[in-house]
Amino acid sequence: MRWIVGVFVAFLVHIAGLAFHSAPPSVHLLFVGDIMLSRSVGDAMLRRNDFDWPFERIASVTAAADLTFGNLETPISTRGTPHGCGYCFRADPRVVDGLRYAGFDVLSVANNHSHDYGSDAFADTLQYLASASIDPVGYGPAVVRTVGTTRIGFLAYTYPLDEARITADIAAARPQADVLVVSFHAGTEYETVHNALQERVYHAAIDAGADLVIGSHPHVVQDVERYKGKWIAYSLGNFIFDQTFSPLTMHGMLVDLTVKDGHIADFATRSVDISRDYQASLGP
Repeated sequence: MRWIVGVFVAFLVHIAGLAFHSAPPSVHLLFVGDIMLSRSVGDAMLRRNDFDWPFERIASVTAAADLTFGNLETPISTRGTPHGCGYCFRADPRVVDGLRYAGFDVLSVANNHSHDYGSDAFADTLQYLASASIDPVGYGPAVVRTVGTTRIGFLAYTYPLDEARITADIAAARPQADVLVVSFHAGTEYETVHNALQERVYHAAIDAGADLVIGSHPHVVQDVERYKGKWIAYSLGNFIFDQTFSPLTMHGMLVDLTVKDGHIADFATRSVDISRDYQASLGP
């Protein structure tokens, strides 16, 4: 009888072990808005010789996530000349230390400032991000990061928005990812409500197979929508920027979500404030 009980107990332990190992862990993702590390923000870091400075009050949050995403609103380089931009940004290569300190894993380079200093500076940006183990997205195929057993895919776009191409890219990326995130750098600057073009294109992205749409570019927070069971954050506003002329531009939004069993299980937003000396922190 004792050996029967022993076998039964061993069987239960084996089954429990299988259940434990087969249950995929949850994955914690964070998304932030526009990150500009040039101009007055760059000067603040240079004065202090501290390239972690903009992130010091929020890095404990962003670095704690399994994966953190943002929009990099500046090339990183010492090369190039201003290239057809009214406001031209270029960040010191040492800013990658701050981005790494803050825990960024994927950054969109699909925006209207990535080529401010031409193709050489853009190429440098990709190289510096790679050196920090940060994946740039928005200039080629989808980026797919695997966290545990969960595959998180990323696509990113800015103007002009080619809906046929976006739809085709999503169809190609869909089999590669359990959760597919599409980032758009679009919308009307300083408008707190999304426009008709954003709505049409962002809805089309969900229709094509995206699980989440994240927006940037307006420099202010815009509305959040649930569309066909999927989430759209039309604009996360600024995360690190020097637009001190308005309280709205010194405020942003962070999207905090959990993925379980390959699906978005929990979606939340948190307020971000930018201080007068360009440090981001969680708002009240």
